[in-house]
Amino acid sequence: MGTLLSVNVGRPEPTVYSDPGVTAIGKKPVDGLVQVTAPSERKGVSGLAGDAICDVRHHGGVDQAVYAYAREELDGWAEELGQPLPNGVFGENLTTDGLDVSGALIGERWLVGGTLLLEVSATRIPCRTFAGWMERERWVKTFTDRARPGAYLRVLTPGGIRAGDAISVVHRPDHGVSSADVFRALHSRAPEVLPLMLDLPGLAAGHRESAAKRLGV
Repeated sequence: MGTLLSVNVGRPEPTVYSDPGVTAIGKKPVDGLVQVTAPSERKGVSGLAGDAICDVRHHGGVDQAVYAYAREELDGWAEELGQPLPNGVFGENLTTDGLDVSGALIGERWLVGGTLLLEVSATRIPCRTFAGWMERERWVKTFTDRARPGAYLRVLTPGGIRAGDAISVVHRPDHGVSSADVFRALHSRAPEVLPLMLDLPGLAAGHRESAAKRLGV
């Protein structure tokens, strides 16, 4: 059992670090109930009402409807970087407490607030927009070396959520492959995971295609 500390949404802001020239990575906590639904498109749409997606080629859609990151991980980064990191600063929609989000298994299911059912589907791929937002040299390498990426989730059953809601892990597969494992595999840190990704239930199609390409199959 975990707790939803905040629900975070972003609005477009100018940036020189993204091809569209705008980004919504700087998400802010919102008060009250937020509706979460499955996007109809594969890319370019967030699952959260009021949350903007600016880089529609690489973010949003069914397999990246919701991004979650653990407050415990943010606290670790804050200590290392020597600066406060508010909820939402990593672009996460859900800031959690009491869950190992990076260690969540692909296909793991979360019940949030009694109605919303989510399924872990993908890992994060850090980009230059993230690095520019953090204003840290070699941030992508630093984040990659840590290999604590959080997790993307798809929406299985829509629902409304708010800060303070309980998060229950209601299903956990037995394959043992986590978001962090997939992250390391896609960054050439865990090649033994790539064959597993070809038939991994619940894995985002884009990650499966990347694994197949790397394996030459």
